[in-house]
Amino acid sequence: MSLVNASRSEVTKQFTTAMWWILGVVLLAYVGVTAGGLGATFGALASGALPAGATNGPTLAAEVVPPLVYSLATSVGYVFPLLIGTLLVTNEFRHKTLTPTFLATPRRGVALGGKLVAGVIMGVLYAAVAIVAAVGVGGATLALVGVDTRLGEGHTWAMIARMTIAFVLWTLVGVGIGTLVRNQVAAVVGVLAFTQFVEPIARTVAGFVDGVSAVTTYLPGAASDALVGASVYTSIGGATSTLSWWAGGLVLLAYAGVLLALGYATSWRRDVG
Repeated sequence: MSLVNASRSEVTKQFTTAMWWILGVVLLAYVGVTAGGLGATFGALASGALPAGATNGPTLAAEVVPPLVYSLATSVGYVFPLLIGTLLVTNEFRHKTLTPTFLATPRRGVALGGKLVAGVIMGVLYAAVAIVAAVGVGGATLALVGVDTRLGEGHTWAMIARMTIAFVLWTLVGVGIGTLVRNQVAAVVGVLAFTQFVEPIARTVAGFVDGVSAVTTYLPGAASDALVGASVYTSIGGATSTLSWWAGGLVLLAYAGVLLALGYATSWRRDVG
């Protein structure tokens, strides 16, 4: 089977299950509610809409609020493409469907290539959902509180394009994890533990302890924030990344490449039980 046919087969598999749209709906709601809430809060702080004495926090500059709100698509939503990429592979191990997949596509490199193509498609799809939520809801909220949405500026759309790239890379990282870790429960729990606890704690510590940021800058979430160029995490209490956007993208791509190479060498080529 050619790569084109393998890719078509993998895409068909994704859209014949309910998981992709369930995660998509949760992503839309999660990012939309977060963007709306933080957009209203940060926008009110920046525009001075809050009454005097209503806050004791710092005043945000109006020009930094739109990118901060729009980047919520990746800074809080990146776990969704990561999960769908992981499930794209581990579902095969869990439901024992990898054997017919390999019978249909004996060349395992081609079979994995098909999953990568499907991962890219799912990454773009989830990016569109998250961007609609963050930019649509967040932008509307900012306009309501009197903050310029900056949607007429080229650098805003360049950031949105980088957010799409970040989603694709996160999906490929997920495919790499799924290829390396056959057990679906272990893979999903590991993803959630690292993204929701380990890295956030490490990056928070880096904001207060000298020298730690030299390591945390190269963690995948930090690299993703650097690629996008804005993040609520780095703007409020976290360590600021020293990577340029293209370096952040290369670091995230390196994570995907290493995980895929290790998974292909140690797990993907093994016999399927």
